[in-house]
Amino acid sequence: MGSPIKPPDKEDWWNVPVDRRESIWLGLSVVWAMILFGWMSVWTRVGDQNPIGETYRVSTDEFQEKVETYIDEADEVDGGIVPPDENVYIAGMTFQWRGLPVVLETGKTYKFRMSSYDIQHGFSIRPEEVLSQHTNLLVLPGYEWVIEMEFDEPGTYHVICNEFCGVGHSSMHGRIEVRDEVNV
Repeated sequence: MGSPIKPPDKEDWWNVPVDRRESIWLGLSVVWAMILFGWMSVWTRVGDQNPIGETYRVSTDEFQEKVETYIDEADEVDGGIVPPDENVYIAGMTFQWRGLPVVLETGKTYKFRMSSYDIQHGFSIRPEEVLSQHTNLLVLPGYEWVIEMEFDEPGTYHVICNEFCGVGHSSMHGRIEVRDEVNV
C-alpha cells in the first residue's frame, strides 16, 4: 500500500483496479449525496421554512404609490398601522421601513408585499424574546415580493435590515405587533 503523500510507485497507477471496499464506500457516498440532495429539494417545497412567494416586476414609483395608498386606507392603533385587508405593504428605503410599525392579528394569514425604493435591503424578522427564531428575506428595488405569513403567537416581532445599506444602516429597524384581537 502506498503513501498518500508520496507519488504512486507505478507509472500507470490510474489503470490499477479500485479495491472492492473503496467501490462500496464510493457507492454509498454517492447514494447518500443523492438522498440529501432530494431531501433538500423536497424540504424547500413542502417544509415550513424558506418562503418562496411570488415576485413581480414593479417600478419604484408604482410601488411607492401602492404603499402610500395602503397607509392612507389603513387604520391606526397605538401608533401602528392596521391593514385594511390581508395585504401588508413594506418598503425599504434609506435607513427606514415604510409601512412599519404594523399591528396584526394572531392566526390570520397576511400577504407581505415588499420592495425597496433605493438599494438592496435585508428584511430580518424575529420574535422579541427568541433570538434563534428568525426569517431573513432579501428586498430588491424593481421587484415586488409577495410572501404569505401567519403569526401563531402574540407579541412583538422586530424587523431589522441585515444587508449593509450605508452609514445609517444600524438605525434601520421596525416592529410588528401581533395581538389576539385588534380593536380599531
